[in-house]
Formats: sequence, structure tokens, C-alpha cells
Amino acid sequence: MEIHKKTPYEMLKGRKPDVSFFHVFGCICYILNQRDPRSKFEPKADKGIFVGYSSISKAFRVFHVNRQCIEESIHVKFDEESYTDEKVAHSSFIFQELLSCPYDEVSHVEEEATIPNPIVPDPSSLNQDTAVSSTTHLSDTDETLENEDPPATDVPFSNNTSTSNPVESASGHRDHPVDQIIGNLHDGVRTRSRVSNNFCMYVNFISMILPDKIHTTLQDADWIKAMQDELNEFERHKVWTLVPRPSGKTITGTRWVYRNKVDKDGIITRNKARLVAQGFTQIESIDYGETFAPVARIEAIRLFLAYASYMNFIVYQMDVKTTFLHGELQEEVFLKQPPGFEDKEHPDYVYRLDKAVYGLKQAPRAWYETLTSYLLDNGYRRGVIDNTLFIKQKGSELILVQVYVDDIIFGSPNEKLSKEFAKIMSQRFEMSMMGKMAFFLGLEVQQQKSGISICQSKYIADMLVKYSLSDCKPASTPVSKTDKLHADPTGADVNHSLYRGMIGSLLYLTASRPDIMFGTILCARFQANPKESHLIAVKRIFRYLKATQNLALWYPRDSALELFGYTDSDYAGCNLDKKSTSGGCHFLGNRLINWSNKKQTSVAISTAEAEYVAAGRCCAQILWIQNQLLDYGLKFTKTPIFCDNTSAIQITQNPVQHSKTKHIEIRHHFIRDNVEKGKVVLQHVKTSDQLADIFTKALDTQTNAHIICELGMITLD
Repeated sequence: MEIHKKTPYEMLKGRKPDVSFFHVFGCICYILNQRDPRSKFEPKADKGIFVGYSSISKAFRVFHVNRQCIEESIHVKFDEESYTDEKVAHSSFIFQELLSCPYDEVSHVEEEATIPNPIVPDPSSLNQDTAVSSTTHLSDTDETLENEDPPATDVPFSNNTSTSNPVESASGHRDHPVDQIIGNLHDGVRTRSRVSNNFCMYVNFISMILPDKIHTTLQDADWIKAMQDELNEFERHKVWTLVPRPSGKTITGTRWVYRNKVDKDGIITRNKARLVAQGFTQIESIDYGETFAPVARIEAIRLFLAYASYMNFIVYQMDVKTTFLHGELQEEVFLKQPPGFEDKEHPDYVYRLDKAVYGLKQAPRAWYETLTSYLLDNGYRRGVIDNTLFIKQKGSELILVQVYVDDIIFGSPNEKLSKEFAKIMSQRFEMSMMGKMAFFLGLEVQQQKSGISICQSKYIADMLVKYSLSDCKPASTPVSKTDKLHADPTGADVNHSLYRGMIGSLLYLTASRPDIMFGTILCARFQANPKESHLIAVKRIFRYLKATQNLALWYPRDSALELFGYTDSDYAGCNLDKKSTSGGCHFLGNRLINWSNKKQTSVAISTAEAEYVAAGRCCAQILWIQNQLLDYGLKFTKTPIFCDNTSAIQITQNPVQHSKTKHIEIRHHFIRDNVEKGKVVLQHVKTSDQLADIFTKALDTQTNAHIICELGMITLD
């Protein structure tokens, strides 16, 4: 090539090769931060060190200095004149060892090889990757992975435990001994180059990329290990048996679902692969029967916490690992072999399920029945009204257990009963003990000596970032008192998906924010054809949330245990059809446990009728709370319902028949029956003291702030 002064590539292609993607190894670079919320005055990139190229994409591999892990991204700026300084090198065990490893200690790199189908991971590569977990020089990220799902035998019930105080459990081995490897030991897959000895631990970083196709996944050793972990759980729980394909039977497909698990700071700690069944191919009455499985209502969770604050006991939280794999199946179900892990000797065989797997129609019910049967056998009883509440009485003391699929909260004034429950659960299932309840179903719970607070401030911050409203102007009220919403047929159209997504986010927030209930339901009425004016109203609610992000429900310990409610209606308040809106709230002492807003189903001809219908709805919720508290050992009668309309109160007490009441539907008159039985009693309250106003109409700033205070909401520091 000296004659032509050209490379072979240039001689063949007629142009010089593009080497712009080559960069100096170990140089300083800056990776674009696309995850953390940043203000306009904060840097948009984080400092890193260039350590190579991705084997499955065009991304660069960058060692993140702050997070102490390797990320893959194409959004990288390089400073090739600056190199790793001594402080950065010594700040990480990984990078320190990487830079100081002598060249003669690095073994020869094995060349990549293409292995014919069936595709099954090479056990030697898996063992080589997992061997990192036993190495003494581990990074913080590796320690997080090892400690994420620790074993459990005893429960550390301490008052200063915050979010994770795990206990021991009989969990599976993460290093996968040879006898636990699924598939032929001599089969392998095409993987990226590997090096041996001490150097191998530097390539076992957590993958930052979520794969979308199985052939891409099988080129990444991190995700191969994650899939092997999942299949190992199937084998350990004896979920299935490989059998010849039966004739005349529905064979349900399978697929892999991938997810990066993150910690509270948003840092990826683990690659999780889940094998799920394609339940949409199942045939009713053949492949499955009943599918319903109860879950705890959000008001039941708040009632649980309100009772805990009064009784002054700590609420603990635990999680069941591989939940659905514990459920016993009643039907005969067959699954296709997992993609990429087909048996080489029997590629046409299928798996007969002995237990449920994720994705099956009957999986939630199978798990619920398994859990219920186990708790009943151990002396617990189900709630009369709430089938997700389990109670066990020992003398004058009791323990309460509330179940939401695989998330369980429990507590008792007697700590021994709580420890006993944790021990019983660990004997039958694999449990992750989370310590004191702190984050449950998206609710941030703080348990203090003076009471319990419930908020969703982190979720609010995430939603403000998601909808690009982080820098919006705060509003003092969620709903404008002057601008009335209507159909607005001549208004400009807006993105329907965006509008509905924002409404859905706000509805989720109403679990702890009663002050936005009315505005959210009002805007939700226009989801079919939203206009610009409706979107402005929705954004106003987010602006209000920006100003009140740290507002929380407060359940004080020193408040009495008295049940009462407020009811109100907004007569003909809906501009679309002139129907009235019912609103109400319910307290246990000074603890707000339930609130509601609902448009009435028929047009009322008077304010008395609208208030009467609203009172009936409030009464129905009172009866549910009364029955729920019976399982707590508490009985309430003649529960007061405060109403600001004397005519409605008179209708409930006197069964009169005249022109303004004779047309009211029969179902609304059940409140009269409950007044006669002494279960509830309606009492008059001044309009200025009517707390249910916040659920039926727009309020001015002063009234809104006053009612929020009366509802028992506080601003957290």
C-alpha cells in the first residue's frame, strides 16, 4: 500500500474510512442525563470515563463517576485532552483495579463463536459471570445486587427502621451450581468476548439497555443471567414438567418481559427477566374458570393506618417473591417452551403446568386461594366485608393483616404477634421483609411518635417533569371560580392521549389528595372530546400541585376514635346535563379516611332532593366503614352525618309524600330505613362549617385553605 499511500478500504471503496467514532480509552467524557429531573440552571450532563463500545448497539460504554457504574449511551461528549485523574481512579475499587491490572495478568480473549440452535446459555459463561458475586473486590453496585433479596428467618422490628430492613428467607442460589443449570451443559450461545482471571469482574456490569427481541437479548450475558435466574425459580418451585405435545389441547404461548429494577434514587440495581404466559390465547371454561381475585381498597388501607395511629402500633410491610408461582392450578394448562431456551433433544415438547405463572387468567385467583388457605389453617379469619383483611385474636389482643396481591402490611399492639406472623409467612413463602411501612401502592407513609402522614410528593414531582410543568407558575386553588367549564364546541382540539394521561395521573393522586378530587372529576367529564379550555383547567390543577407538593394527610395519635361524616351536593352543577354532584367525606376522629365525588344519575328538581340523594350515598359509605370496623372489634351506632340542608334532613326523618318527594327513586330511600334502625343520624351544620363543599364546587383561596386545614392536612418539611 506504500505505492498508493492508501489503505485497503480506500482502495476498495474509493473513500477514506470513517474513524470519527474512535476515541481515546480512559479520556474524560460527559454523558447526557436523560433520567434525573434538572432545572434550566443545572448541568445537563454527568462526568464519566470512556471505557469502550457496546457489543449490541452503537452506544459508548462510560463509567459514571458519581453512580459508580457503567452506562451505555450514544449521547456522549468527549474531552480527549483530559484523562482520568488520581482522585477519580482511587474513588472506585472497580476503576482502581482496572487501571492497575498488569498487562501480563490479562489472559487471552476468547474469540466469539456462533452456536447453532437450539439456543441455550453456556453454563461456563453463566458461572463465570456469577462468580463475580463471590469476589472480595466488589463495587457498591454489586453489593446492592447481592443484598437486594436477602434471606429471612427473623424480623428486625425496630422503631427506627425506615424502608428496608430485610429478613432471611429460603431464597434460591444466585451462582447457579451445575446441577441447577437448565438445558444441556454443553450448549452455548453467541456472547461478547470474555476474559478470565481477575479481569472478568470488570465486564459484569448491569446492562442499562432494555432489549426488545430475544435474539438481541441472547447476545448480552447480563440478560442471559437474568433469564436463567427466572427459569431457576421455575425449577425450584416445581412449576412445570416437560411432556410430549398433547393432541386436542390449547398450547399457550410464552414470552419474555424485561425490566430494569431501580432503587429510590433511580439507579439501576438489577436486570429482571420475567417469563409470562400469553393468557389472551386461553379459552374460557376449558383453560380457566373463575378469575376474580379481591384486592384491598385504598380506603381500607387508610382505615388500617388510622386505626394503627390510634392504637399506637407500628405497621410493617413485606413482599412475597415470585408470587404467582405459589398458586396451585385446578385446570390442565400447557405452555410452549421459553423462547431461546428450547430443549435440544425435545424441541416439540411442551410444559404441563402444576402451578400458576404470570400472565395466566387464573393466576391471581390461584395465588389468593393459596394464601387464604394457609392463613386460615394458621388460625386467622377473613374479614366479613373485606376479604383481603385477615385477623387473629389472642385474648384481648389482635393482629391485623391487609393484602394487596403480593404486598402485605400488618401490625399489632403486641410486637410478638407481628414477629409470629412474619415467621409463619417465611416458613411457607419466600418473603422480603421491608421493615416499617414507608412506601405502599405509591403512597409515601411516615410513621412518627405523634402520628402517621400519607403523601405522594415524589409522584407529583415525577408528573410535573413528565408533562413539562416543572417550571409552571403555581396556583392557589385547583379550580377557577370564575371560568366555568362547558363543552366548548368551537374550541381548539388537543391531543386526546395527552389529556387522558394527565387525568389518569390526577386520579391516582386523589388517593392522598382530597383537595383535587372535585377538579379532577370535573375535567374527566370532557375526555371524549377535550378542547384547549379543558387542557388549561387540567394544567391549573398541576400548577396547584406545584404550590402544594408536600401537602399530606395527617393521622394524629391523640385524636379520639369517633366516626362521623359530611355530605353536600351542588344543585344542577353540571353544565352538560344539569345533573347535581354528590360529595362527602368520612372521619375517624380527626383522621380523614374516605372522600367521594360523583355526578348523580338523575336530574333533581330541587336542592332538597339533590341533598337527600347525596346523603344516601354518604350513608352507604358509613355502613361499609361500620362493618369494616366490626372486624377491628369496634362497633358504632347512630353515626352522625352533617348536612347543611334542613329540608333533606326532614325528609329522612319523616316519610312524607308530596309533589317534591313522591317521584324520588326507591333506592334513594334506604337512608330512611337506616335512620329508623339507629345506624345513622342526620344533623344540621352551618354552610360555613360544611367540609364537603370542597368536593362539590370551586372555592376561593381563603375557603379552600380553611377546609384543607379542617380536613387534617399538613405541609411536610
